Amino acid sequence: MSKQFGAAGFSATLAAMASSPDTEKPKEEISLDELSLYTTPQQKFHYVEPEKGTMEENMTTVREMTEPYITWCQGVYGVVKPKVDRTVQFGKDSSEYLRNPPKEFYPRAGVIGFAGILGLFLGRGSRMKRLIYPTTLMAVGASMYYPQEAVTIAKSTGDAVYEFTLQAYVTVEKLVTGKSAVKQEDKMMKTEMKSSNGETKQ
Repeated sequence: MSKQFGAAGFSATLAAMASSPDTEKPKEEISLDELSLYTTPQQKFHYVEPEKGTMEENMTTVREMTEPYITWCQGVYGVVKPKVDRTVQFGKDSSEYLRNPPKEFYPRAGVIGFAGILGLFLGRGSRMKRLIYPTTLMAVGASMYYPQEAVTIAKSTGDAVYEFTLQAYVTVEKLVTGKSAVKQEDKMMKTEMKSSNGETKQ
């Protein structure tokens, strides 16, 4: 009987304590940032450049001295590289062509070569003849077998020769007209001087 009252009394006291208005309610919740344990003080950092050593100064001087040469070399490389690539590609194409030539290639090459040798034989005695005869005979032989290529080369060569001739004519004309214009100006100045001298004397 006393056990029952003890258990009932204990539960009654617990209920009374839970329902009593005096129990303290927890205060507002605190975030982790507000706890001093989790806050870090703000630190202000500023970058300080290290002092240059002699090695670094020497390297800077060398880089500044070599920079124009490096720039020049890069420019030359940019100009020369495409030409070298074209030459290499031409060599590859030529070797492929010579490995698998068409049937008529070797006879045509023989005729053109024979024309060159004949030109050397006919051009004995003079260096100009030795230069002109073989070149002309080889060009004629090549144009017989490759007429389209010969027409293209002739057109481009003719245009180049015409342009060169035109530029030479313009240059000579400037030189001649420049001298004649100067001479005319000198004559006019002399006549004006004579006329002014004649007027002053009168």
